[in-house]
Amino acid sequence: MSSNSDMITWGMMLRKIPSITRAIPRLVRGLKVSKLKADQPCGLGWAFEQAVARNPQGPALLYKDTRFSYEQVNQWANRFAHYLLARGLKKGDVVGIFIENRPELLVSVLAVSKIGGICAMLNTSQTNNVLIHSLGLVNPSAIIVGQELVPSFEAVRDEVAIDRQRTFFLADTDTTRDAGTAPEGYVNLTLASQGHATANPATTQQVYLDDACFYIYTSGTTGLPKAGVFKHGRWMKVYGSFGMIALDMRPDDIVYCTLPLYHGTGLCVSWGSALAGASGFAIRRKFSASQFWEDTRKFKATTICYVGELCRYLIDQPAAGNDGDNPVVKMIGNGLRPGVWLDFKKRFNIERVCEFYAASDGNIGFTNILNFENTIGFAINAWSLVEYEHDTGEPRRNADGFMQKVGKGGQGLLLAKIDDDAPFDGYTDPEKSKKVVLYDVFEKGDRYFNSGDLIRDIGFGHAQFVDRLGDTFRWKGENVSTTEVENIMVQHPHIAEAVAYGVEIKNTNGRAGMAAITPSAPLEQLDFCDLLRFVKSQMPHYAVPMFLRVKTCMETTGTFKYQKTKLRSEAFDPSQTGEDPVYAWLPGTETYVRVTDQVLQDIHGGKFRY
Repeated sequence: MSSNSDMITWGMMLRKIPSITRAIPRLVRGLKVSKLKADQPCGLGWAFEQAVARNPQGPALLYKDTRFSYEQVNQWANRFAHYLLARGLKKGDVVGIFIENRPELLVSVLAVSKIGGICAMLNTSQTNNVLIHSLGLVNPSAIIVGQELVPSFEAVRDEVAIDRQRTFFLADTDTTRDAGTAPEGYVNLTLASQGHATANPATTQQVYLDDACFYIYTSGTTGLPKAGVFKHGRWMKVYGSFGMIALDMRPDDIVYCTLPLYHGTGLCVSWGSALAGASGFAIRRKFSASQFWEDTRKFKATTICYVGELCRYLIDQPAAGNDGDNPVVKMIGNGLRPGVWLDFKKRFNIERVCEFYAASDGNIGFTNILNFENTIGFAINAWSLVEYEHDTGEPRRNADGFMQKVGKGGQGLLLAKIDDDAPFDGYTDPEKSKKVVLYDVFEKGDRYFNSGDLIRDIGFGHAQFVDRLGDTFRWKGENVSTTEVENIMVQHPHIAEAVAYGVEIKNTNGRAGMAAITPSAPLEQLDFCDLLRFVKSQMPHYAVPMFLRVKTCMETTGTFKYQKTKLRSEAFDPSQTGEDPVYAWLPGTETYVRVTDQVLQDIHGGKFRY
């Protein structure tokens, strides 16, 4: 199913020479801030103070109708920091951050970072046992709770045992004007910090590259969240790589971010890029497809960030005459699909797409610095694509015990070398860290991070994301990439969204393809004969979905990624899929038919030859 149409040629590279020449000074500057000595002050607090010195009266934070300058935000965070220091918080202490997207979240994070504390960035949608688990992984000595999340925290408070004198409250208001009233058992951080010093604390200069900055939670493919360690040295790499090298941010730029700030793309890539340019950072409480472009005009945003399916939600909005009339010239994020890429750029008049590949728990990042189409770009540190066992997903070793690299233009499992230039910070749980580190990969003694992702080499050091290894499946002896199936299905004029996955049929080998689809028109207008003809003409026979599940609305995570685990487990059993109708392409037929209890019984009973 892979295509060579996106391979990068010599001609394409030669046409990029002017861009490469212009990028060299940025590259030097970005690499300089990324390569620090172990005893050199650095990190989030340091970076913010650099931006204050560069652009003190420029906009630092924009939210709704409020604008805070760099100097205002810095003094605000400094009051918090000096108060927390007075309460005995110190370098290395963990502080839970449980606030929705608003200025108070970023100011709290900045304050904790300035004293060398570690911010545990709690997912604001977590409740009950999952929230207890996340807090238990990091054992915070304090927590800052937004008023909007007090009910969620109250429900688990007795299970996590954080001192009441270190349980801080921030009202759901513009707290610079209205401090609000803290409920019993909480310290109102706004009121308590009033009167404390506004000067930069000395502790900012005592934070170094190997100190932890954040715990960012990642769920992986299944199971309860893991807490990935994100160090200040890595923050500096993100700050330099994306803000300086990829985006060339300046003080007159504004980044507009609707992504959740408990997630690395919003907190580190988007905010870090803004700080690198002493640029403005405009945020919204929650993403709104209908208000997105109006917000960019209101904030005069030159840069937007995206992740997962966010761009599809925007392009699925009804076209408007002023779609291209917006101030945005560049965008950064990950998950922009090839089927959307060019249409998005054209419709919304975007010049540059800085698609990147990174994981909050990994040690490698790719960035599309040269503005090629349909690529995650290239990575500076060492990486390899290797062959893997299709049944287990484990990398394959040869007779000598070493792993096998795939050829140029091929796709394979991405491994990233772990060394001094690309350390692996790991998780709070050492056992979780052990599972993703591979030893003796190409020679005795080397170490590599196993990304769990399939990547395609498209030449000149550039790569293309193919799929999560856990999302590929094997059918009829062939490997099927769910991402590629999805990209093809949404090209059908009546399919708005598609999520592909593999499901089991009794007494068959492998997994048959299934897709959950959201039609762009009423279900009765969907011609299943036409749909089947279309997918059969566009993909190999083994990749054609055998089953369809029709959904009026596709569930996604807080970071706009589809929730496949539940879909996979419910498969094509109508008793499990609720109100969603399920259809099957039965062997020997030319359409999809509704799956009833009898049809389900016939399929599993072997009536049809799959």
